[in-house]
Amino acid sequence: MNLFEKYKLRRVINACGKMTHLCGAIVLPEIAEEASESLRHFFVLDELQAAAGRLIANATGAESGCVTACTSAGITLCVAATMSENNLAQVLQLPDTTGMPSRVLIQKGHCVNYGQPVTQAIRLSGAVAQEVGTIHRCLPEELRLQLERGDVTAIVHVESHHTARFGWVRLPQVVQLAHEFDVPVIVDGAAQDLRLAELIRTGADLVITSAHKYLCSTTGGIVAGRRSLIEAVYLQNKGIGRPMKAGKEAIIGAMAALDYRQHQDISAWTSVQDRKFERILEALADVAGLTLSVDPDPNGCPFSRARLTPDPMICKHSAADLRDALADGDPTIVVRAHHVEEGYINLDAIEMTDEEVEYVCAAIRRILTNG
Repeated sequence: MNLFEKYKLRRVINACGKMTHLCGAIVLPEIAEEASESLRHFFVLDELQAAAGRLIANATGAESGCVTACTSAGITLCVAATMSENNLAQVLQLPDTTGMPSRVLIQKGHCVNYGQPVTQAIRLSGAVAQEVGTIHRCLPEELRLQLERGDVTAIVHVESHHTARFGWVRLPQVVQLAHEFDVPVIVDGAAQDLRLAELIRTGADLVITSAHKYLCSTTGGIVAGRRSLIEAVYLQNKGIGRPMKAGKEAIIGAMAALDYRQHQDISAWTSVQDRKFERILEALADVAGLTLSVDPDPNGCPFSRARLTPDPMICKHSAADLRDALADGDPTIVVRAHHVEEGYINLDAIEMTDEEVEYVCAAIRRILTNG
């Protein structure tokens, strides 16, 4: 079936990476098979989530886990869980937080927008997002002062390239500080599934990641962490979490993805990415006015991206011009343009086939050389 022709859609070559605006990831065949099979059956939802919890625990080292609609939904539900805990009456009371601690601390440099402000995801629970520090400086003493003032239900810590990259309190120290005051730490690790076990080992109480990023599953959020809090997260389905619930295909997809990950050869996967990445550098090395360099993943995941910095005086195109020219066509080529105002774009080869790598490189050469 040709969905592009049926619904009059443009084809996409994804040189950007695991992005929601491009509809997540290409679902791996092994995962798609299980997700598709789930559509043929009924399940007892509580039993299905319990099975997911066991698998998440086994895959991450956490005590338990559950599946939500997405990471953003997971942030809201995790914050809600820290306020209501396992008190059903309080679950039903939210987003009215009367009688509950309701301040959520977040370093100002972590107040990112991933399509929605993370502070809004916090506030949807009824909590108050309390920004701490300045964009490029948050001191442990500032977090401690807010903790001492009380009424803190959680600290939300964002692990993402979108955050300020220096001057902030690192996760292990955040955990240590928070736990001095019996305050749980919630980690937004949407694109950090490759580091999920590592994040759990920091002692963070709840860690959320996307099933549809590097796990290559159907859309969903995976929450891993402390058992009592996971139970409180799941209990939100009887309250504000009802419109954020995960369907059977999301739950089974996440489970299949985690099972696949446990048997995956990550070194071999990295080698494949390195080969495609190196081909980009080779194919564009002689384009006059184009500077090529390497950007390792800023969060420590095992792959790199190609950085392309065109000199407008030589190439007659700025980074923004190049982005727009690549996007203007069918197929549309979508590059990673987070730093376009700084004069460069990135090519992320993870979601590109070898043929697409060649196509993209040829298109870039044609644009920059007026071919």
